Amino acid sequence: MLTAKEISKIGFQSFGRNLQISSKASFYNPNTISIGDDVRIDDFCILSGNIQINSFIHIGCFSSLIGVSKIFLNDFTNISSRVSIFSNNDDYSGMSLTGPMIDTIFKTVYTAPISIGKHCIIGCGSIILPGATLLDGVAIGSLSLVKPGRFKIGIYGGIPAKFIKKRSINLFNEERNFRNLISRTRQS
Repeated sequence: MLTAKEISKIGFQSFGRNLQISSKASFYNPNTISIGDDVRIDDFCILSGNIQINSFIHIGCFSSLIGVSKIFLNDFTNISSRVSIFSNNDDYSGMSLTGPMIDTIFKTVYTAPISIGKHCIIGCGSIILPGATLLDGVAIGSLSLVKPGRFKIGIYGGIPAKFIKKRSINLFNEERNFRNLISRTRQS
């Protein structure tokens, strides 16, 4: 893991305390990335673009957060390994060229922000496409494709991701208990 001094040299827009960032993670345009407190970013993650990571968040190995539009992760979000989150996407219709080596005047790129609420969990190998909004408490099963839209608290899975069943709201009570414990611990 990187030391606090090494983290400060990356050039993040802002960053908090108690960070665990792998020396094997890659950051492109770090001046557009902000990271809160108590965040862990594992080996071989790639983060590029306008990204806001709040607190108590884990991003598992080989995950990527890439895009032009904003990607927002709220508190207590868990991104499992090999998750891909894209806030931009090429036009696959054949009406324009694609790829990062092509000048923008020859490309059509769809961009839309992604918002992932508190207590969301995204299973291994899932893909989140531009325009997806996961409200607080959404759980996405492994190997799911999340298309643009608003997802309310619940468990979703599949290609495309569909509602499977309700998810308990007890996690919000547990958050209060956890925050009280952390507050007391940090005051000591």
